[in-house]
Amino acid sequence: MSLQLQINYPETLPDAVGKTREQFEQEAKWAMAVKLYEMKRLSSGMAAALLGVERVTFILKLNDYGVPLIDLSEEELLSDIENA
Repeated sequence: MSLQLQINYPETLPDAVGKTREQFEQEAKWAMAVKLYEMKRLSSGMAAALLGVERVTFILKLNDYGVPLIDLSEEELLSDIENA
């Protein structure tokens, strides 16, 4: 079972950002999934599932949004290296 999210937006918005309606809606879905991933609310696998794409496709597109795949502080990274 899946649920659906509906978002109302002005009819002129896609044109205002230079996109077709379909392009705008797809970009909005990607932006939501990427932001939820960046906020650590979704795993990359769950974000990919939300979008209906392969996980590797989602991971490769993160750079387009300026979001790093691994976002660890220096301290966290050193701790991970020590515990490896």
